[in-house]
Amino acid sequence: MDVLILGIYSFFVWLIFIKLKWLPWNITSQVIVVIIPVVGMAILLLTLNVVAPSSSDVRVYKYTIPIVSQVRGRVIEVPVEEGNRLVKKGDVLFRIDPTPYQLDVNVLEAQLANAQAGQRETEESLKASRAKVAEARSAIAQATSQVSAANATFELARKRVQQYRELVRSGAGSKFDLERAETDLRSQESGLQAARSLQAQARSAEAAAAAGEQQVVQRLGAKVNGEYAQVAQIRAQLENAKWQLAETTTRSPCDCYVVNLQLRPGAFVAGLPLNAVMTLVEADGHVVALYNQNELHQVEPGNEAEFTLKTLPGRVIKAKVDSVIWAQGQGQLQASGSIPQSSYAAMPPGRFAVKFDIAEDDRQLFLAAGAAGDAAIYTTHGHHIHIIRKVILRVGSYVNYLVLKLH
Repeated sequence: MDVLILGIYSFFVWLIFIKLKWLPWNITSQVIVVIIPVVGMAILLLTLNVVAPSSSDVRVYKYTIPIVSQVRGRVIEVPVEEGNRLVKKGDVLFRIDPTPYQLDVNVLEAQLANAQAGQRETEESLKASRAKVAEARSAIAQATSQVSAANATFELARKRVQQYRELVRSGAGSKFDLERAETDLRSQESGLQAARSLQAQARSAEAAAAAGEQQVVQRLGAKVNGEYAQVAQIRAQLENAKWQLAETTTRSPCDCYVVNLQLRPGAFVAGLPLNAVMTLVEADGHVVALYNQNELHQVEPGNEAEFTLKTLPGRVIKAKVDSVIWAQGQGQLQASGSIPQSSYAAMPPGRFAVKFDIAEDDRQLFLAAGAAGDAAIYTTHGHHIHIIRKVILRVGSYVNYLVLKLH
């Protein structure tokens, strides 16, 4: 663009001074003719760098996801291919032989069924034990009532014996009546002892029934989420076994591309956290341009932006400024017990990154991770000279078609 402007300016100089000779071509006019483009171009470029800053350091970043198997086993299928074939979220990446994990599920399902049957049987035993406890308590109540009645009858017989003895001493009573009252007292005492024996037997039966109930309760154990502990434990083991069985099929967590695919059927995966078997690169990347610090004072989120990539010669990609990342490594201090030291030589000021939001029409473009290029941001100032930056950017994009190699 600069060359084009200088060419147009040179044409008018030739037309005015040489061809038409409207003005004299002397030392004064020659100095003026030279100074005007130098000063004008300097002002234009300095203004352009403020209202439409450019960057020659555009980078495409993409997150990578190392895929690690959650379980160990022999690989039986790898249906994906390495390269630019997009893998959708949920697509199968590889499968491990599920046989041992299916057997674990079968065993735990049988154990769970047995535990549930045993739990039902134990619950029935608990009901029977509680019925026995209730029956023993009813017998205790009945025996207690009998003891009370027998005790009352015994006390009455004893009073009659005392009364008959006093009558016999005074000569007013019959000895025969006294003997009959004493016989009746002994009979009532035997009945009282029998009632007390029945009461003791009922209490003993209650204690035995309560002990049996406690044993059944101990066998059942505590409850977890409405289930007894043994059943809950086996159910948890079963759920874990089912999860491991499901993890024998590893699926893609995102829309990604597969790189570094060396996994093949027959290989053995160990299920270790650091043993990645393949790497996924996300389909959507992040485009960042690095700018010098004094170039960004007019840049705001939402400003129009364009960038080109060396991998896409002749293509200008539309975007907007998403954000300016106002932080870089030179502004960070690590937590330590040492006082920060200044270097002997001053480090050059670091650049700040500007993140771009790609326009909807260009989001389907394939942006290679690590691709580099140029970018320009068009602020809300100096709209009339933005065209110059756009032309420069487009010319540079077409220059990318040139492969400057000597072999």
